[in-house]
Amino acid sequence: MPQKIDFAKLSLKDALDLAILVEDEAKQRYEEFTKLTGGRYKGDAGDVFRNMATYEARHGAALQERRQKLFGNAPSAVSPDALDDVEAPDRGKPRVFMSARQAMEVALKSEEKAWDYYDAALKGVKDPEVKKLFEELRAEEVQHQDYLRKALANLPAGPDVEEDEADAPGSDAG
Repeated sequence: MPQKIDFAKLSLKDALDLAILVEDEAKQRYEEFTKLTGGRYKGDAGDVFRNMATYEARHGAALQERRQKLFGNAPSAVSPDALDDVEAPDRGKPRVFMSARQAMEVALKSEEKAWDYYDAALKGVKDPEVKKLFEELRAEEVQHQDYLRKALANLPAGPDVEEDEADAPGSDAG
């Protein structure tokens, strides 16, 4: 069971540590999904998840660099046990033959979930620096959602397919 975070007592260092863990959890989950969905063809679900893992890693590294500048090597007081799929996609979503569109929809739901998390957390935040950080992170989630929606609009809009139907290159699905 995840640790309960008291957002009213969260310091900026702890908030940065939490945000870094959120990004790392999402990156690891996308890497798992990449292995599950494989690499059947260029632009498939595996590529979508691989790209998402890269984006999450990049964002986590930027947050880590920011934390390092502000707090050096001060130990973290936030544990990964404090997280429960904050931004990480739902473990039950990947399938071997899912389409790129379906993978992108999984990613979009994850970005929406992260926005919800930071939005809810802001209601309990007291520290002005933490509030500013969480507002920034929430705004970034909107940018990520916009990016994914634009990418989704560029994917073929084939007919809806059943969960167990494959999306092969050149098919009408996906």
